[in-house]
Amino acid sequence: MSGTDPSWHTVTVRIPFASGKHATIAKQAIEVDAELQPHAVQRTLTVEDDTLVATFKTLTVRLARLTVNGFLENVDLVVRTLEEFGEDAERQKPPS
Repeated sequence: MSGTDPSWHTVTVRIPFASGKHATIAKQAIEVDAELQPHAVQRTLTVEDDTLVATFKTLTVRLARLTVNGFLENVDLVVRTLEEFGEDAERQKPPS
């Protein structure tokens, strides 16, 4: 795949987190799942300071939409898990 190939569609999503540590946890949790159609979808995940940056290159606009939707569902799950079980959440819970 060429970076200048007009048949590929590129979408970049930037998700800010409370800290770089949380962004890294999200990246590590999400990147273990390979793309279901690696011939048609290329995903790159990076962390910039406290931001998770996801870039998707897909063969069709429909695949871009489906891929980004799936990614955002995974991000939502990671965020809710961090809120519930993360070390910062532990400090915020009222004593029993």
